[in-house]
Parts: sequence; C-alpha cells; structure tokens
Amino acid sequence: MTTQRNLATIEAEIKRTKDALANVQGTETEVYARIVGYYRSVRNWNKGKRDEYNHRKQFVYTGDEVYTPTDADTSCGCEHDVPVIKGAEVMQNGTSGAMTYEFYARRTCPNCPPVKEYLANTVVAGTFVDVDTESGLAKAAEKGVFSAPTVIVYDASTGQEIARAHSVTELSAVLEPAPVLC
Repeated sequence: MTTQRNLATIEAEIKRTKDALANVQGTETEVYARIVGYYRSVRNWNKGKRDEYNHRKQFVYTGDEVYTPTDADTSCGCEHDVPVIKGAEVMQNGTSGAMTYEFYARRTCPNCPPVKEYLANTVVAGTFVDVDTESGLAKAAEKGVFSAPTVIVYDASTGQEIARAHSVTELSAVLEPAPVLC
C-alpha cells in the first residue's frame, strides 16, 4: 500500500529543507592549482584541465617531516638537508667509494628518460622506484622525495645517504669523481 502525499505536505517538506540549508555555516572552499605555468582557481578551468587535475596524484604531508634548506652553493636546490657532494669530496669525506642508488621516477615524467639512460650506462648498482604505484608513492613520501626524477645516492658500506640529484648534470657531479689536484 503506497501513501499519497498531498501538495501541502510536499511544500512543508521543501520549506523545512530550505530552512535547514539556510542555517548551514561555512563557505565553499576555493581550490587553486598550477595550470600552464600559473595558479588559477580549479573551478574556472575547462573540462579537459579539470579531468587532468582529477587524475593527478597528490603527496600527503603528515607534518612529521622537518626539512631544513641548506646553503645554495652546497645544495641541489631541494628542501632537504643532504648536500650534493662531488665524487672527489665523497672519497675525501671517508666513505668507501662504493655507492648504490634509488631512482624515483614516473612513467609520464619528461625529464626521467635521460637520467634513466645515464644510470643504465654506469657501473653503480641501484633500484628503480615507480612513484605511480601505491608502494612507490609511499616510499617516496617516506624518503622526502617530492619530484621526479630524483636519485638518492647511498654509501654502499654504511647505507648512509650521500647525495640527491635531479638531472644528469647533478648526477654526474656525484658519481664521476673530479680529478684531485695536489
């Protein structure tokens, strides 16, 4: 048996709903994101750009990490406290010279292929971490990796992080020892 509602009942329900909505506190959140080189409100983007935005993977900041910017002369420009060290400096600082690496990259990264090719032609052993996967993204967040490509170089004997590089130029400065002048 179905219950018939009359017009007065429906209008009363509509009035109660409008009254409840009128008492809602707060305002709509405006989301800004970078598009084609500048920041703009996402609601003003065209359909294609909004769809692209919905497919982006976001890094989650938990607040536990503390990053200290270092002097620009000894840093690779990232917000972490590990300086870029040239190969000769690595030897002088008492590390064994044997190194390993972790290469963080994405399939859609335009800057990753040259770094990948460079690493393939070195004698240094390492691992590839695909940041497009859940486990890769979690590992990147754990290590404080915020961009691709990122290569973290470790001392093979101690497992201690030696340096970070984001390009072939930075990576060659780390992996290829500079000549030692007497």
